Amino acid sequence: MSTHAAARVAAPTRREQILKEAARLFAERGFHGVGVDEIGAAVGISGPGLYRHFPGKDAMLAELLVGISERLLAGGEQRVSEDAASHDGSHEALLDALIAGHIDFALDDRPLITLHDRELDRLRDTDRKRVRRLQRQYVEVWVGVVRGLYPDLPEHEARAAVHAVFGLLNSTPHLGRPGALPDRTDTAALLHRLARGAFDAAGGALPSRGDIPE
Repeated sequence: MSTHAAARVAAPTRREQILKEAARLFAERGFHGVGVDEIGAAVGISGPGLYRHFPGKDAMLAELLVGISERLLAGGEQRVSEDAASHDGSHEALLDALIAGHIDFALDDRPLITLHDRELDRLRDTDRKRVRRLQRQYVEVWVGVVRGLYPDLPEHEARAAVHAVFGLLNSTPHLGRPGALPDRTDTAALLHRLARGAFDAAGGALPSRGDIPE
């Protein structure tokens, strides 16, 4: 494929542009604080023109929150599948890959984290249940990998540790103003160390308090 062809493939569609701007505006000002005309203006089309892509704001919100849940699950399952296909069997490398993938989301899609926290209850019941189901499946992907690396860790503790690490990684909306973030490489490395440290502590790989020198 030529460079120009690759660029065309990589270019976001108008639908993706609308969703990106909707996520940003919803996160900054709240779902009810943003009108269709403003979303349209952000992507250079009239408000009514948005209805060729979405029936309304509710549909945009649903696609944003269901869509990111689907992508996170698919990414996690793909990493596990690729690891199995390679016969590598390294639970440590696989956990690192899962952490890195979630960090990419947490750094690059911060508005979606804010949206989930603030607006999930605005979804229709069927969409909200779908998001929750996808999230539970994503957690279980991690639990399997964590218990593979720390086989003595009880399942309920592994699940609690995964939720705790998600809370840590998903704290990125609090790291700076929208659009502003400390150096991405350094921030990603710090988050990765914190996540691994949390799992190591849960799995008993860190010294107990009594063993830590004063």
